[in-house]
Amino acid sequence: MSVLNKVAYFQNRRDEVPNQRLAAELAKTRDTKGIREIADNLRNGNPSIQADCLKVLYEVGYINPRLVSDYVEDFLELLKSKNNRLVWGAMIGLSTIAAEQSAAIGRHADAIIETMNKGSVITVDNGIRTLAVVASKQPKLKKKLVAFLFDHLRRCRAKDVPQHSEKILVAVDSGTKSQFIKVLDSRLSEFNASQARRVSKLIRQTQGK
Repeated sequence: MSVLNKVAYFQNRRDEVPNQRLAAELAKTRDTKGIREIADNLRNGNPSIQADCLKVLYEVGYINPRLVSDYVEDFLELLKSKNNRLVWGAMIGLSTIAAEQSAAIGRHADAIIETMNKGSVITVDNGIRTLAVVASKQPKLKKKLVAFLFDHLRRCRAKDVPQHSEKILVAVDSGTKSQFIKVLDSRLSEFNASQARRVSKLIRQTQGK
């Protein structure tokens, strides 16, 4: 039986539960053939099926990134889509495999930044996570990407600073931690009590790196 028949579209469902169940099944059984079938349908002519298949792939990525890491080029290609659902889904996909495919993703860092600059909140959130991981694993890209990430922290919405800075921490090392702390300190007055506690905790954590 084709695993494609298990996605939400073919189950006449508008929720994501069938896709999540299929992803869990594929990951548990390490069904690489089934995963390949799902990946092949990222190019399906029906946008609903495309979206379902993309959801399945990144849900598998959450569970076992290695099972979908070979589809890095498929995720990167979808960043060019005019369908916003596919764009932010592809960025989530990249975030799940960034550690395994940091070199391949790093070669497209400019395209990822461009996509983030015009993308949705979900696109930006997962782009931050992706680039931070790439920066932590690709020394030649670290300076450029860290500069971009720190600049983002200076200008993003105050409410986004805590979660974005937590994602960026993986790219911070002894040579950049003072600058990271300085950026966070410069925004402390903008936070509510909960946000300030999260950022202050992160500052203390960074000081200990």
